[in-house]
Amino acid sequence: MTRNSWLRTGALVAGLLAGGCHGPMGELAGQASDEWVRSYELRPDGEVQVSATNGAIELEGYDGKTVEVRAERTARAVTDEAARELVSKIAINEEVTPDRVVIRTEGVSGLLIGVSYQVKYYVRAPHSVVARLRVTNGVVTARRFSGHLIATSTNGGIVGEEIGGKLEARSTNGTVRIALQQVAPAGVTLRTTNGRVDLSLPASAKADLSAEVRNGAVSVEGLSLEPFGEQSRRAVHGKLNGGGAPIDVETTNGAVRIRSLTSQP
Repeated sequence: MTRNSWLRTGALVAGLLAGGCHGPMGELAGQASDEWVRSYELRPDGEVQVSATNGAIELEGYDGKTVEVRAERTARAVTDEAARELVSKIAINEEVTPDRVVIRTEGVSGLLIGVSYQVKYYVRAPHSVVARLRVTNGVVTARRFSGHLIATSTNGGIVGEEIGGKLEARSTNGTVRIALQQVAPAGVTLRTTNGRVDLSLPASAKADLSAEVRNGAVSVEGLSLEPFGEQSRRAVHGKLNGGGAPIDVETTNGAVRIRSLTSQP
């Protein structure tokens, strides 16, 4: 569990810790968790949106028609009883139409002191949908998904494995690490500030590559690249295997590494 995964504030839900605070503030020995489970029927090309603060989102694609969501809510407090009461107050909001499902952590209302909580989402979605995932203070992870993926993280990273659809990934203060199963015709856009980008793709992939970094370096390994335009330590532009879908990679403070799937990690 990372430090950023937990919301630690300087307040207390009124009455939560009454009579139970015998140790120093911050010694959260009590813990409790529960699960929030839903499933939704979405039309092809529909959109599922999940937003989390102080938690994480994990997405897995599959061949089906139903979006399945499981949220694991976890709380810590001075006692188990106080933690159980806090878990029951962690609100998750959902908005559902045939074309769109929106799920977001609303958190706990009221004044908090000396407690912590997080919500971690597990999403299973058809390849036919658009998945829009946003996390603050956490990580977005996507696996084996070939739909349109839009992933955003603030103070956390983005990880993609076996990605095959249109991809837009943006992180602030985090690493973006993506492994493409294929390059979709609609292309790939990767952005980060204060973090590195590591992109791997099939050696045979056809793409128009643009990779730039302001403070760092760009490297391309194990790929057939025909350079064009500006070339430098901080900027690489070229055609992979004759060119094709656009791949646009950019970071401000960090390195960019683009390599074939068969290159050394």
